[in-house]
Amino acid sequence: MDKPVIAQKAPYPVDVEAGKKYLWCSCGHSAKQPFCDTAHRTQSQLKPLVHVAEKTERVWFCGCKQTKTPPFCDGSHNSLP
Repeated sequence: MDKPVIAQKAPYPVDVEAGKKYLWCSCGHSAKQPFCDTAHRTQSQLKPLVHVAEKTERVWFCGCKQTKTPPFCDGSHNSLP
């Protein structure tokens, strides 16, 4: 099974806009973290997760790619070595 690369051990704060679509990088290879830049096509079998913002607000996208609540941070980075 393909495992994601840890992009960073902290979440990414992002101001999202209601109705806008965001492609969260689930593989960790993207150079445009926390968003997909299609690096998975050559470096991973993991696909981006599509998130459509329900309202305009600040959210915290997972950076370690270990979250149990993708695409949002659930604090999993706190238990990484």
